[in-house]
Amino acid sequence: MEFVKFKELEERIRALVGEHALLRKKNKELEERFEKELLEVEEAKNKIRALNEERDAVRTKVDALLELLQGIDVPK
Repeated sequence: MEFVKFKELEERIRALVGEHALLRKKNKELEERFEKELLEVEEAKNKIRALNEERDAVRTKVDALLELLQGIDVPK
């Protein structure tokens, strides 16, 4: 009778070890995916930052040109 209980315990332990291995694998996959997503977000932030800088530079040039144009007298 005791041998049956040990066999059941062994089966449960083997099942738990198998589940643990699957969970570790899934966790590793999720961590890798998370790191990849973080890199993509960082790249997107850098691109947005560069585009904002470019927009600001263009805005500054347009404002300067508008100021020059305001100084011109147009004959009527």
